[in-house]
Amino acid sequence: MTKTKDKVVDAAGNVKPYVDRAISDDKLRADVMNAFSTARGLYSELVGGRDAVTVAARVATDDEVRAKLKDAIEDLRSAADRLQGKKDHGGRNATLLVAGIALGILFNPVTGPETASG
Repeated sequence: MTKTKDKVVDAAGNVKPYVDRAISDDKLRADVMNAFSTARGLYSELVGGRDAVTVAARVATDDEVRAKLKDAIEDLRSAADRLQGKKDHGGRNATLLVAGIALGILFNPVTGPETASG
């Protein structure tokens, strides 16, 4: 059987890269703090003595509440992606989309010859 001490040491070793990244990454900390701040404010605004049905109805009908929830979720996703070392591919994806559209226009049998030669 594995000793408790060994389990703790293994867990600490697995978490260390994430902790190091969280300590050194200013954007990650900002995303987490923004998400926490938004969620805390939203919780205070929503729950304030209301029952679950009232809160759920407000979330379902209030655009401002849904926008705040979306912002908090986006901040948490961004923080999670940064923590896991995922890169942002927004610029690459936009470039590929524009290139695909341009190639589609150039090689389209209807518009291609006129566009390519003109």
